[in-house]
Amino acid sequence: MKEKVDGKTAKSRFRSRSEHSLDSKGRLNIPSRFREVLRDTYSEALIVTNWQKSLKAYPVAEWEILEEKLVTKGRMQPGFSDFVRYIISGVTECSLDKQGRIRVPVSLRSEFGISKEVVLNGMLDHFEIWDKAAWQNEVRRTREDFTSFSEGLSSLGIL
Repeated sequence: MKEKVDGKTAKSRFRSRSEHSLDSKGRLNIPSRFREVLRDTYSEALIVTNWQKSLKAYPVAEWEILEEKLVTKGRMQPGFSDFVRYIISGVTECSLDKQGRIRVPVSLRSEFGISKEVVLNGMLDHFEIWDKAAWQNEVRRTREDFTSFSEGLSSLGIL
């Protein structure tokens, strides 16, 4: 059920993180709270692609917004075609099966060293799929560099 904020229904978002194990066929159980976001706001189809240090999983509607930005504004960015080539080459559409799982393609798993233990991390309009060890390194790095976010947080009125 969607939560109420100031008497209005809040938009469902991908929040929190959870640890999972891929099965021998590369299937990944999507947490029920993420499946609820997909059912309530989108569809049960995801676009999964490679990114910098992890895989990103977008509901199709959110992915189409990103693609449109790449088509309309990305062409104006010098050297941006390399970035577009990289992320578009990894695009795979994954639909949830009856058990709420997706199959993560071998090519994407191997590129990021994802073998069994993974972390799913909510990013509001999408979620990330990390190799567990890589996620732990990323958290450690971010925690050590946390003060570098002060200026941005302050400009948003959060600090």
